[in-house]
Amino acid sequence: MQESLSRKNARAVAYWLLLGVAMLVVQIVLGGITRLTGSGLSITEWNLVTGAIPPLSERQWLEEFSKYQQTPQFHLLHADFNLTDFKFIFFWEWLHRLWARAVGVVFLVGFVWLIWKKKMNPSMIKPMLILFVLGGLQGAIGWIMVASGLEGDAIYVKPTRLALHFVFALGLLCYTFWFALNLLKAGQTASRDRRLRQWTWAILLLLVAQFTFGALMAGGHAASAAPSWPTLNGDWIPGNLFSKSPRLLNLIDNPITIQFFHRLLAYLLGLATALWTFQAYRTDKLAADLQHSRWIPLALISLQILLGICALLSSPAIVANRWVLFDWLAQAHQLTGIIFLLVMLFMLHQLRPLAKTT
Repeated sequence: MQESLSRKNARAVAYWLLLGVAMLVVQIVLGGITRLTGSGLSITEWNLVTGAIPPLSERQWLEEFSKYQQTPQFHLLHADFNLTDFKFIFFWEWLHRLWARAVGVVFLVGFVWLIWKKKMNPSMIKPMLILFVLGGLQGAIGWIMVASGLEGDAIYVKPTRLALHFVFALGLLCYTFWFALNLLKAGQTASRDRRLRQWTWAILLLLVAQFTFGALMAGGHAASAAPSWPTLNGDWIPGNLFSKSPRLLNLIDNPITIQFFHRLLAYLLGLATALWTFQAYRTDKLAADLQHSRWIPLALISLQILLGICALLSSPAIVANRWVLFDWLAQAHQLTGIIFLLVMLFMLHQLRPLAKTT
């Protein structure tokens, strides 16, 4: 009876965490829309409480617009903006921040409610506190990123800080999802294929590098630097890959280099996932959940690569401050990548080592 109650409580916490996972995915998608619409610098201050309320009068709108008019982005890129244009970009940044607040409220209120209902055991408290710390750090990194676009002659946030913000968000997402899986799958049989587990780790490590270069692609607007495929402007290996000095600078500041490695990592991920799938189908040691879902990673990575190619080829048609085909494809490309990440994390959890028995 006690064990049944404990499992029921664990499921309640897990479902709450999965709600958080879904909200975090939406938050990352909103972040992508914010970047694609160039909205990230429209709000020049961070007010945790009062910032949740948008301007409600013409005077308040003019005050916010006046603050934006002091930024380098306005002077160097959007000097022709009127109040209507500003309201459009303000909306997306405001919604992105509002949703972040909503995520925090859901986690905090849920945490208090679950403790009050005695559905959390002591072993869950520490991981939950870590989760709150990670969430707070993510908010701080977000503001540091925005601040980098409000100084000097910057017209966008620094790509490296955008990459840090994005990858850290994915880390928070993965931590929450893994925590939920631990609660949902406690006591269930795991698979025992060591080689498949190693391939899963390899894919996840490649994904970290790929997401980093993907964020650098987005932050540096690198797609339009070589909008061709399968070559980069006619070259398989461009001659200007390391044209900047020092050479390592090219990895974060040379659009051609960033795109070259982003493509290379995509091909490596496709190959690694194909080998993972081959290994998954030739083993008979898989748990039922993994057997039924082992086809999904290859389908997702194939779709991910296809969307990336289509987005790249459509990049010459980008129109500033307008949502065009490229934006739809880029957003779908990002979302598919996030789903692929969660699927591979699920696979890793299914392949976790069995607990030792004495």
